[in-house]
Amino acid sequence: MRIALISEHADPLATIGGVDAGGQNVHVAELAAALARRGHEVVVHTRRAAADEPERVPLGPGVSVEHVPAGPATALPKDELLPYMPEFAEHLTRRWAVNPPDVAHAHFWMSGLAALSAAEVTGVPVLQTFHALGTVKRRWQGAADTSPDRRIAAEADIGRRVHAIVATCTDEVNELLRMGVPGDRITVVPCGVDLGLFRPEGPAAPRGARRRVLSLGRMVPRKGVDTVVRAMRHLPDAELVVVGGEPGDGEVARLAAMAAAYGMADRVHLIGSVGRAEVPALMRSADVLVTVPWYEPFGMVPLEAMACGVPVIASAVGGHLDTVTGCGVLVPPRRPSALTRALRDVLDRPGLRGSLAAAGLRRARSGYGWPLVAERTEAVYLDVLTGRRAGVAAAGG
Repeated sequence: MRIALISEHADPLATIGGVDAGGQNVHVAELAAALARRGHEVVVHTRRAAADEPERVPLGPGVSVEHVPAGPATALPKDELLPYMPEFAEHLTRRWAVNPPDVAHAHFWMSGLAALSAAEVTGVPVLQTFHALGTVKRRWQGAADTSPDRRIAAEADIGRRVHAIVATCTDEVNELLRMGVPGDRITVVPCGVDLGLFRPEGPAAPRGARRRVLSLGRMVPRKGVDTVVRAMRHLPDAELVVVGGEPGDGEVARLAAMAAAYGMADRVHLIGSVGRAEVPALMRSADVLVTVPWYEPFGMVPLEAMACGVPVIASAVGGHLDTVTGCGVLVPPRRPSALTRALRDVLDRPGLRGSLAAAGLRRARSGYGWPLVAERTEAVYLDVLTGRRAGVAAAGG
């Protein structure tokens, strides 16, 4: 198959850890590579965010990244990209009119808008993965939500118009059903994990005598790292290593000030973003990985830690309910006291840590390797191409 992946803001070539660079970037890059290994030709379309970005860049065997001119060639927050989606769609229309893919798989809602617009002219079948839903973001962030006003209505419309939706977890399915999206359009295919990179075997990053708690992810308030900092006040013999962001970032500065105010500057280490290849060694150095966002569409970090044989404590939200339930510890979000109790329990009980590590490793290896994820995604594509999924409806239908 010729497969187009549309990822308007999440360039698979981007450095992970920025405000708008995280799990979706990794997902698109890994899915593209895994589909190519199954013999498909894959092109990833993402917005040009720098003047010196070449039009087309090889990502790996069978995969190329095409930088689409849409708006200024500079980095912009994703919530400011909507005005440039018509230009993005026009580019796709021109490309697909000459060399149409067999299927187009849009990632994030604005990619869905662009893909559906191009499909109206070219007839290319469109699938959608949302990665995050506006209803959930608005529920948790309220007035702080910077999403465009039309996002929620647009996502419901996209869900009714695409041939199929590839949801990443059960919680997302329930949210889509509440939005009025037909259930027969939805298939759950989770995000995956690179089991060759993330594994228990291998070097561990240096550490001292203190027990180590690791937090890794984008430095935005909804990731809940402040909850982890507050919980650490009651664990004086443990250190917290926070990976993500850069010195001077607003959230990094806020967390550093909080740690200093609590007298923990010597044991809360905000080390900024690191290369992806360095992450497994950091994970192996930890006694436990903690990830307690307010909401989480899927959550790749706990899965990566599980694949490294590291115990996980996660908030009981979103994709964590599928991945961590039964092989890690779930806690309510924004509850430092509950997190403190969970941390103390895991850190003080070596036997529990061992059993959680073994269960998590089994879970990661049995159901989340990228070859399996690509195979399941390909099956949805084939359902669309053989007519077992609904066609694209008219705009607004």
